[in-house]
Amino acid sequence: MRTTGAVLFEAPGQWELAEIEVEAPRQNELLIEMIAAGLCHSDDHYVKADSIAPLPLAGGHEGAGVVMEVGPNTPGWEVGDHVVMSFLPACGRCRWCSSGQQNLCDMGRFLRDGCREDGSFRMSLADDSRTLAQMCGISTFSRHTLIDVAAAIKVPNDMPLTSACLAGCGVGTGWGSAVNSGDIKPGQTVIVMGTGGIGIHAVQGARHAGASHVIAVDPVPLKRELASKVGATTTFETMTEAIDHARSLTNGQGADAAVVCTGVLEQQHVREAFAAIRKAGIVVVTALGHADTEVAVNARELTLFQKRIQGSVFGESNPTRDIPAMLDLYRNGQLLLDELVTRTYSLEQINEGYADLHAGDILRGVIDYR
Repeated sequence: MRTTGAVLFEAPGQWELAEIEVEAPRQNELLIEMIAAGLCHSDDHYVKADSIAPLPLAGGHEGAGVVMEVGPNTPGWEVGDHVVMSFLPACGRCRWCSSGQQNLCDMGRFLRDGCREDGSFRMSLADDSRTLAQMCGISTFSRHTLIDVAAAIKVPNDMPLTSACLAGCGVGTGWGSAVNSGDIKPGQTVIVMGTGGIGIHAVQGARHAGASHVIAVDPVPLKRELASKVGATTTFETMTEAIDHARSLTNGQGADAAVVCTGVLEQQHVREAFAAIRKAGIVVVTALGHADTEVAVNARELTLFQKRIQGSVFGESNPTRDIPAMLDLYRNGQLLLDELVTRTYSLEQINEGYADLHAGDILRGVIDYR
């Protein structure tokens, strides 16, 4: 079928609307009519050339929609089902899925090239037939998209998808960075560096885990304000202030964990987080850096203070379990999502949405296709 989507043709560049041909679903595939897509910073990394992507790229990796067509011999799915798309698929068969680490599923290795497991490309430009790579295999910046069932999480049909779509990336990434990767315990002191669309959920996760002190750090007033609403006990503009405050609360020891969720990871972010934690504390690195960003810390402090630097992708989430769990928390009022969608946009306004993100005017923008 023919549809319209936002495509990146060159990097650095910007999103351009293009007519797209989408193939019919094969076995274990679903054709989705999009309802909502989150404007996550990860897509912007490719626009700014902080990360390298195959081009042209049909963007978007956080979204929700309705099943339009089910591939043959694909049980368990029907036309009309509502789905949230996980930006990392879970095959359920590989070593990682079978050991409870679905975020590391081997299917993820195909997402870098924007293709299917068999190496095929299933979307193309309507005007010249060039194949399109699919961002994380789902391309949520398209009015219609084709996905593998491994990336599809069925949700109740009365779930508000403009909020639920955030569970496909931002919620699990931030919440899990604190709860899973940070191993936060009741009574602990936690610093969250960067409280945008990912870090805001790290704040919520730290609160759910029982941290006594959740210190949010962000230079943007709107983000500090929202962090206070979702569980931050104190907010600061700089890490220097946050570190001093954490030490004042812990007899000079420092925070138990520091979760780095900045928009673009820089070397000093890890160094500051490393300085902020106590002996045997944890630095969780969730933010993505430039392609050539390297991290350096003091080796003696690393060894003698037994500090740990922990990478975290999708917050170590298991999407088939954790996305429904997060949405259940949302429906029960224990996880705030509606309040964090600060503005909605049409697909035609996608570049405006990202401009607002960079200006600090929004926390999470969402494309509303309705």
